Formats: sequence, structure tokens, C-alpha cells
Amino acid sequence: MSGLVNVLVIVAVAALVIARQFRARQIGTDRRWWVLPAVLAVVALREPGILDAHHHTESALLLGVELLIGLATGAGWAWTTRLWVETDGSVWSKSTKASAGVWIVGIALRVGLVALGALIGVHQNSSALMLGLAATLLVRSGVLVWRAQSFTGTAGSAPAYGLGMAPPARKERA
Repeated sequence: MSGLVNVLVIVAVAALVIARQFRARQIGTDRRWWVLPAVLAVVALREPGILDAHHHTESALLLGVELLIGLATGAGWAWTTRLWVETDGSVWSKSTKASAGVWIVGIALRVGLVALGALIGVHQNSSALMLGLAATLLVRSGVLVWRAQSFTGTAGSAPAYGLGMAPPARKERA
């Protein structure tokens, strides 16, 4: 895929995922929560030029930092998402204002990383951004499934952000 197509895919996936997370959603612990991140990672890694041919070390460092930002954003997003258990035992989630803050900080850090790369003359492929998004989604989904399992008793009980909070006072539109 071309760089423009990659950017459009990244923006579309991020917009869809973010918009869906600010609505109450049931968490299924048996689903394949890792599929979308895996597909994004495969698409990103298939693209040639993920590292700048003339600046291998610098571009590898920028890619590593991009992945660290993605992992931190995913973890922060997951831990600031409110979870609750309905009367039927199902676990539901909804992102909070803190989750939006995590996304804003993550995006700002990524913009700063791109600016740093441009400043030092490293060509950055959109595949690195896609790989970072895959890392974000993988960590977020994994942590949420783990947290949901602790609510249902299938994993060890652990305190979590939002534990014991009441569900939203009004129904969300479908």
C-alpha cells in the first residue's frame, strides 16, 4: 500500500476504535481481541522501508520510541476505562475523560516524534505509525480482557480503575 493509503487506514481505524470506546460496550473475554492489532501489524511489517535506508540506527530508535509510546498509550487507555458488571454477570466498559487525555498525550508525543525525525533528516514511513497503533490496540484490548476476567472471577481478583462504580445513569444510543 502507498503511504497515503496507510495514513487513511490508520486514521479510519483510530477514529472507529476511539468513537466506539466512548459508548458503553460489553466486553467478551472469549473473543479474538487480538485480531485487529495483528492484522495492522502484519500490514505494517509487509511494507518495505519501515527503516530509513540512509539512517538505520536513528530510524530504528524512532521506531522503538514509537512502539513504546504505543504500548504506554494502550496501557493508559485501558487503565482509565471504566468497567462494571451488569446484573446478568456481563462486564461492560466505557472510556472516560481521562482516556481522552491519554489519547491526546499519545497523539502529541507521536507528532513530536515525527517532528524530531524530520529535524534530524530521517524519512519515516507510515508503517511505523501503523505498527504503533497496533501496539496500542493490542495492549489496550489485552488489559481490558484481563480486567474483565478479574470481574467475572476467571482470573485473580485485582483492584482496577472504576471498580465498583455504577453504570452510566442513562442508556447510550445504539
